[in-house]
Amino acid sequence: MICYLNFEFMRQVYLDNAATTAVDREVFEAMRPYFLKNFGNASEVHGWGQEARTAVEGAREKVAEALGAEAKEIIFTSCATESINLAHKGVVEAVLQQGETRDVRRKTKRPHIVTTAIEHKAVLETCRHLEEAGMAEVTYLPVDQYGLVSVGAVEKAIRPETVLVSVMYVNNEVGTVEPIAEIGRMLKKTKGIFFHTDATQAMQYLDCDVDKLGVDLLSFTGHKFYAPKGVGGLYVRTGAPLVRQMDGGGQEGGLRAGTENVPYIVALAKALELSSKFKVQSSKVMNLRDELIAGVLKIPGAKLTGHSVKRAPHIASFTIDGVEGEAVLLMLADRGIAAASGSACTSGALRASHVLLAMGVPAEVAHGSLRLSLGKETTEEEIEYVLKELPPIVKRLRQMAPRL
Repeated sequence: MICYLNFEFMRQVYLDNAATTAVDREVFEAMRPYFLKNFGNASEVHGWGQEARTAVEGAREKVAEALGAEAKEIIFTSCATESINLAHKGVVEAVLQQGETRDVRRKTKRPHIVTTAIEHKAVLETCRHLEEAGMAEVTYLPVDQYGLVSVGAVEKAIRPETVLVSVMYVNNEVGTVEPIAEIGRMLKKTKGIFFHTDATQAMQYLDCDVDKLGVDLLSFTGHKFYAPKGVGGLYVRTGAPLVRQMDGGGQEGGLRAGTENVPYIVALAKALELSSKFKVQSSKVMNLRDELIAGVLKIPGAKLTGHSVKRAPHIASFTIDGVEGEAVLLMLADRGIAAASGSACTSGALRASHVLLAMGVPAEVAHGSLRLSLGKETTEEEIEYVLKELPPIVKRLRQMAPRL
């Protein structure tokens, strides 16, 4: 039986912002007219359609400006997962369709991808699909105990047939910030290799200027930075080869068929505009995160996961000896606190995080993982409440655990 808690009189603390954020009030107001009044299809030539087209292209300009890109290099999608699929499958199919144009590729049957073992499942499963379909070979690079991939390891993994390197900007489970700009500079020495980063957890906190990062493709989704679920984007540098993955109409420069989701696209641009302003104030979130980390580490057997310094401002992640992460989540939820164990896409499954395992955390320890992710509305009082409630939860669970 599933029990639904009554939150009406319960204190509520939301610390699962890495999974999703609430829609910002300004974002909601910006998108509202495109539901009720300016509801036209952006592909139509009449007034309603042209009004919608103006809104879409205006949003494209704003997103491009935030990324230091050109408007024509922005493709609107439904989410980061779709963007990642389009980037990886699109590049590989484009290379295959080019018919092994480079001499070195005439000696190989399949293009080669370099990625890491700690990527989001959207990257890992897309790469595995390409492998199983016989379309690509993939190298999954290891990371160190902090979740960092080595630039040297990326360089060493490159082969003559390598066409794509894909390394996430910020790990969604432990918050480690990867050396994207350094990898980008290294790859500039090699022609014919395209560089993708999943910037989903970085958009509202870190510099995502595509030229500074040296990336050719950058994927993101709106619901991680106060836009609604169901809209995302992909930056594609001019000249990067890409084959569309959704056939139909000629929307999004012929690279993503389907009627544009005008209100959500407007919302995405507004949210990104607001997040650019918020980057300046991110020190508040970072200070609260550090207070939270210090408090949790007072619990015996609690250990920080991810890098202590090279970490996104909003993610605090731990392992806690002697408890199951899922049990901690349920007891926190009983006290009105939202948290996560591992990534949001796998927290419903009782298996150890692939990220923690790749970092060398033993499986039995990885089961005790806890991720607390802050947002712009997180308060000092909320952090104090969590630090008050978490220690007795851990103590109780340890007392309940069977002893051998």
